[in-house]
Amino acid sequence: MPYISTFFGLLIQMYFDEHNPPHIHVRFQNDKAIFNIQNGDMTHGNLSNRNRRLVQAWIELHRDELILNWELCRNDEQPFKIEPLR
Repeated sequence: MPYISTFFGLLIQMYFDEHNPPHIHVRFQNDKAIFNIQNGDMTHGNLSNRNRRLVQAWIELHRDELILNWELCRNDEQPFKIEPLR
């Protein structure tokens, strides 16, 4: 599962040939979460409110790129890196 971005200790990943809806996997230290790309909701896992808001802001800024990466991964192709939140 490739890392597509990292920022503020948050590691953002997508799996190959993954199930819908489009989503990302996020790790921060021992915490893990899954976020829906289309609406930014955290659907599974546990992150602090601060980290949840950072991920949601990043999704909002990069939604189009995330959808393109989602399609690449669904076709077993390597996704591209996405600019981190600064």
